[in-house]
Amino acid sequence: MKDWMEGLQTAVVVMVLLRVFSGLAELTVAGLILKFNNVEKALVLNAILAVTGPAVLILSVTIGVYVLADSLSFWKIALIFTGVLLILIGVKS
Repeated sequence: MKDWMEGLQTAVVVMVLLRVFSGLAELTVAGLILKFNNVEKALVLNAILAVTGPAVLILSVTIGVYVLADSLSFWKIALIFTGVLLILIGVKS
């Protein structure tokens, strides 16, 4: 088991852990919504997820870009972050 872990980059592990956290948060909130069985509480819980989702996206993209920064030009980095910004604007409505 240790052999395949040796080849993993730290940044990849952190990005995976962020996604696992995000998935667990989604599942936890789904369970809480079922438990409370209340639309008002469901909306509050969904609002919390609306913050965590984009935060995980921004963090994981930032980590990836930071690791690749030496091999990317300024314009490519700017395009990546512009793309992320456009995604966030697009899903806001």
